[in-house]
Amino acid sequence: MIAVFQILTILLNVLWWIIIVQAIMSWLIGFNVINLHNDLVRSVWYALEKITDPIYRPIRKIMPDFGALDLSPLVVLLIIYILQAVVLPNLAMSLIAPVTY
Repeated sequence: MIAVFQILTILLNVLWWIIIVQAIMSWLIGFNVINLHNDLVRSVWYALEKITDPIYRPIRKIMPDFGALDLSPLVVLLIIYILQAVVLPNLAMSLIAPVTY
């Protein structure tokens, strides 16, 4: 059972870093430091979009429109942090050492 929680933690960490890399790439593309005319940049960008867009889509439906500012990555990072810091440890403790009365 502990292995399942370790795998979930690793997957959440990987997703965390994917979101960070995508945010940095969006800033670099926005400031024209890198552009999508480069094949490598374009393929990495579209791969990141395919991974993160299904996660962002429900959050974008709920959140109000802030124009060019997209806060959905920040919300996802907050959700990941809450899952890692609160939900997974409490769930693991309740499954590993159930409370007996």
